[in-house]
Amino acid sequence: MLDIHKVMSAITPFARSATLIINQAQRNETVIKILKELKLDPVQPPKSVDGVYAYTLVEYGVYKPEPILKLFREKEIKSVFWQAYASNNPLLLLKEVRKFVDWNTLGDEIRSSGIDIRSELEEFGKIFIDIAQRTKSSEFQPYPDWNLDDYPQEFKPLIQEKIRTFCGRKFVFEAFAQFVKNHPNGYFTVVGDAGMGKSAIAAKYVYDHKSPCYFNVRAEGRNRPEQFLESIRQQLIKRYQLLNSEKANLPTLLENVSKKLLVNQCLVIVVDALDEVEQEQKSGDNLLYLPTTLPERIYFLITRRPYTQETKRLYLSSSVPVEEFDLRASQYVDFSRDDIKEYIHLFLNNDPDHKSALRSWIQNGKISTETFVEQVAAKSDNNFMYLRYILPGIARGFYQDLTLNQLPDGLQDYYQQHWERMGMNKTPQEAKVILLFILVEIGTPIPCEMIANIAERDEYEVQSILNEWVEYLKPQEIEGEICYSIYHASFMDFMKVKRELKSTRKLFEEVNQRIAHSIYLADE
Repeated sequence: MLDIHKVMSAITPFARSATLIINQAQRNETVIKILKELKLDPVQPPKSVDGVYAYTLVEYGVYKPEPILKLFREKEIKSVFWQAYASNNPLLLLKEVRKFVDWNTLGDEIRSSGIDIRSELEEFGKIFIDIAQRTKSSEFQPYPDWNLDDYPQEFKPLIQEKIRTFCGRKFVFEAFAQFVKNHPNGYFTVVGDAGMGKSAIAAKYVYDHKSPCYFNVRAEGRNRPEQFLESIRQQLIKRYQLLNSEKANLPTLLENVSKKLLVNQCLVIVVDALDEVEQEQKSGDNLLYLPTTLPERIYFLITRRPYTQETKRLYLSSSVPVEEFDLRASQYVDFSRDDIKEYIHLFLNNDPDHKSALRSWIQNGKISTETFVEQVAAKSDNNFMYLRYILPGIARGFYQDLTLNQLPDGLQDYYQQHWERMGMNKTPQEAKVILLFILVEIGTPIPCEMIANIAERDEYEVQSILNEWVEYLKPQEIEGEICYSIYHASFMDFMKVKRELKSTRKLFEEVNQRIAHSIYLADE
């Protein structure tokens, strides 16, 4: 058996370089050198558990901070690691390591070094599995799913990306906490326009509370009911050790979980982007076949874009508490604007890739930081996605002043997805082109009846198309009428240059005349 202390003696000298930037080739060279010193074959690892553990320490430990190496040296940690591996329960390792560092003085070293224990344990485990597979020994099979987060591996990149620059939204989380406090179970739905940060809210809640979750992503084909059920089923089985549940439906799973919850516990399942679900429409079926009733202390936190009554598809028992939190509502505008400003400040002060260039742009423009924040916030119209693309665009010198009229490529691609989801690339779509041209050309809120008159189309047909576009329009009541406009100014800018909407097209000759006539009558 290879002495673990001997392994530590071989790799510890390199821990002193932990703060240095080491390229992968240099690191690999050091690993091979140490393996040879320890008389380990760099190609073929030993087949024993002790041998693989020692081999892993070398491949993992070169240029790692010394405190984390000391942790893996501990017999207690090595023992619980193998227990977690053999039982396919990596969260057991995380739980026991946290207990260990809470009382052991080594915990102080780890904390003062700023080491993220979760990510280190996950990296170590994945390297161990890779080496175990290279041994081709049956002793290590079946290989566990080594994910130390409560949420699935497939969502980790998305969640990490969304929370990287997350800020604010306290008013949303407080409203949901109050809903849970006031109701024994229920559905809480966050509604907002594209780009208002709904997915970021979902990701932040999942990250903070380690909730079971499902993120529907149409572009990746991850938006089907069977995918949702399988993912949630596996998460609940893993979290609550549900036996004989591999084929259980969602109501059965939730009922079984409810029985396992302690008095002060509840289960919150987060479902993001319900509007992106692809599911055959049948009368009475909920999207993702979400349950119509819920056991006590079971809650769903859902996000979705605006919908019509026909596209809602969430039919629930009258006994199930329901609350809808609309980010577009007037009482939340100021809160959202404050969060937008905080986000801009975060970019200016903390973003490693762009903060220096942004500050230089502000100085060169001879404007104050607050003026910059105020004007960019106003241009954003409370849309975080706009900022996500515009701020890096400013940093790269894409703009000369605060008019910010051009759109960066990323935002162009984002709006192109809107365009396609609106059905504008399908044929025939003459009616849609004319209606969209009217909305863009007029640029201010307009009622359905006026749109229908200008387009010389049946009002029912026009209303049907407007309902289909509900995610991208901003309905508002003006003098007792529901009027429609494009949801975001920069989306309007995107569409103004689309070839299909060019005002010089022969298709629009008469439409332009009718628009001019309508504006003339309105001014009378």
